[in-house]
Amino acid sequence: AGMLTSFSLAGHWLEMRSRFATGRAVEALLKLAPETARVVRDGQETEVPLSQVVVGDELAVRPGDRVPVDGEVLSGVSYVDESMITGESIPVEKQAGAEVIGATINGTGLLRVRATAVGQHSVLAGIIRLVEQAQGSKAPVQRLADRISAVFVPVVLGLAALTFLGWLVSGHGIG
Repeated sequence: AGMLTSFSLAGHWLEMRSRFATGRAVEALLKLAPETARVVRDGQETEVPLSQVVVGDELAVRPGDRVPVDGEVLSGVSYVDESMITGESIPVEKQAGAEVIGATINGTGLLRVRATAVGQHSVLAGIIRLVEQAQGSKAPVQRLADRISAVFVPVVLGLAALTFLGWLVSGHGIG
């Protein structure tokens, strides 16, 4: 019974540790997105909070800036580092018509981008959602183990109690 309890507690400890690490990973993903974007309105660049960017806005993404939202390149040529999203270590060339992903890093050229997905509809938000879902779900094997232990542990404890009572009744006593 002690071993079963120890294994159960160790499993819960490992699960909590994993959830904590996943939570830190989600926080790191959230920090990838820039807080502001340069929106082009009436030919003028205006820096606005990211929450005010809407689908269809034209954005200016300068060299070295993070791409604020998912979008389509309208003009300009640059190489974009998408490694934090795709894992690909080599920057990808982007020119008119190419898609860019929010939170990636623009290389050396100025890009004009039309916002196609913002907020909860962006690729980054989708990744965060998937990580949170994975964190909240259990593997089928873990669900099976939980169901078995929900029955097995009480049965083992009950048998141990019956054995103890049997020893007391049979006269062996304690000691």
